Amino acid sequence: MTLTGSPLDVSPVIPVVVLNDPTRAVLLARALWAGGIGIIEVTLRTPGALACVAAIARHVPEIALGVGSVLTSQHIEQSLAAGADFLVSPGANPSLLESLITTPVPVLPGVATVSEVLSALDHGLTELKFFPAGPAGGPSYLAAIGGPVPQVRFCPTGGVTAANLREYLELANVAAVGGTWLTPASLVDAEDWLAITELAVAAVETAACAQP
Repeated sequence: MTLTGSPLDVSPVIPVVVLNDPTRAVLLARALWAGGIGIIEVTLRTPGALACVAAIARHVPEIALGVGSVLTSQHIEQSLAAGADFLVSPGANPSLLESLITTPVPVLPGVATVSEVLSALDHGLTELKFFPAGPAGGPSYLAAIGGPVPQVRFCPTGGVTAANLREYLELANVAAVGGTWLTPASLVDAEDWLAITELAVAAVETAACAQP
């Protein structure tokens, strides 16, 4: 699909997935869509990740397709060529920020400190990934950041689970959360797409009760 707005407005829960098989990637994306989640982030952590992105873009065009673990300008070019609707990085040095802001799609650069948030703001970015959310301070840290920089919206990932996603989503400056609990490797390997759909449904229901 072509995003007309922010990826943070598609769904309050963004599945973060590690995939290497294009066929499974398509079936996984369809399972998430069936569960009410219209967005997915495929990380560049496997040799077949870009092939998975291309397969989802071709066969499940209705889902908003993000590429994560973007580290370089080459990753940006490859991801866009594969059909990415938005890009996500775990962090962002000055050169990567410069490359990200020139892309034609939305971006969510990763930050973990207030200084990094301010650097992103200097580049005109107000929607950011907070990573790794748990080790970096969790909900209390994000709540504290909301005081001096209320204009920034975050998507925390890294340590977000079904047990704590509501605590994150209740924060005014958290628009969505990302996580891997929706697509555990055991279910993907077993090709248990129904179970993944059920996890998606449960996450959507929990998120609906947590909006501030």
